[in-house]
This record gives sequence, structure tokens and C-alpha cells, in this order.
Amino acid sequence: MSKSESAAAVARLREALDAAFAAVPADADPSAAGSAQFGQLMRAALAQAAAEDALLTPAQREGAADCYRRHLVVADPHGRYTAAALVWQPGQASPVHGHHTWCGYTVLEGALHETLYEWDGDTHCAAPVREHAREAGAVSYVRAGLTAIHRLANTSSRPALSLHVYGVHGEQIATHVNRLVAAAAEPSLHGR
Repeated sequence: MSKSESAAAVARLREALDAAFAAVPADADPSAAGSAQFGQLMRAALAQAAAEDALLTPAQREGAADCYRRHLVVADPHGRYTAAALVWQPGQASPVHGHHTWCGYTVLEGALHETLYEWDGDTHCAAPVREHAREAGAVSYVRAGLTAIHRLANTSSRPALSLHVYGVHGEQIATHVNRLVAAAAEPSLHGR
């Protein structure tokens, strides 16, 4: 894939994300409960990105040995969103987390395993409630908060790639996205 093909795919992603923001009033929280259209458009933008073979450059496909690796794909100049490619080597996983901001993701290549959790305000702990295999093309979008706690993991023997879009400035991607939470020690949900 050439740099120009990648640049064109990124431009299409930016246009689709900008269209999602154009659908809500400028001063409104795009992920507010009444903004279903924003969520639908965000899911459509992610699905479109998942179909773009040229979206990532070879450098954005490079992983790391110790944990999943993020690569900046696009940062909105107005600070409304940032998109990053995550490269997951076999066995790598995120911590259990909610989000400080809305977010959406799609699996570009390979597969991820997602465990969803329910927050217990009495114990201040999250408990696993279900698991999903997320194959290439799978799309997810959630609002900020503790109603969408999850953990992503690459349980396969091959690397996996995903694209994540967050409602933060580019420089805040490492500090203002994940809200780490304690998780109850429970047996795996496999086979339930």
C-alpha cells in the first residue's frame, strides 16, 4: 500500500467522523443519551474504516513485545476526536476499564476477545457478565462512564489490529481515555 492510498483512506475516515459531528449541535455533547444519530454515524464511520485495506501504513502495524501498542491515525484539529490503531500481539490485553469519554472501535484484522463487566457501586468493583469474540469488521460504540466497562484481549496465536476513536484531543489519548477499575476475581465465563 502506498502512502497516497493510506492518506486517501484516512481522509475518508476524517470525512465520516466530521459528518457524525455535523449531525449534532455545535455546543451539545455528541454522546448524550438523546444523540442516537451520533452513535449510528460513528458506528458507520468505523465500519467504513474496517473495509479500508489501505488505512494503516506499515509503521502503524508494528506491535510491541510488552503490551499492545497505539499508533496515532488522525487527530481532529478542533480536538473533537482522535483515532488510533492498536496492535495486539498474542496474549496481550487491556486492563479492565470504563471510559472518561465516548469511544468506538472496530477490529481491522485478526480477532479480539471482549469481556463486559457490570459496576457494583456497593463494592466499588466490576464483575464480568459476558464475553464476546470480536472478529474483523466488528464495531462497538459506547458513551463515557461505568455503564460500559470492558477488557479487550488477543487470545489468538496471531497479531490483531483495531481502530479506536475517542472524544479527546490527540495529546490526551494516553491520559484521558481509560478509567481503570478494580475487577472481582471470578472464574472465566468461557463455557457459560
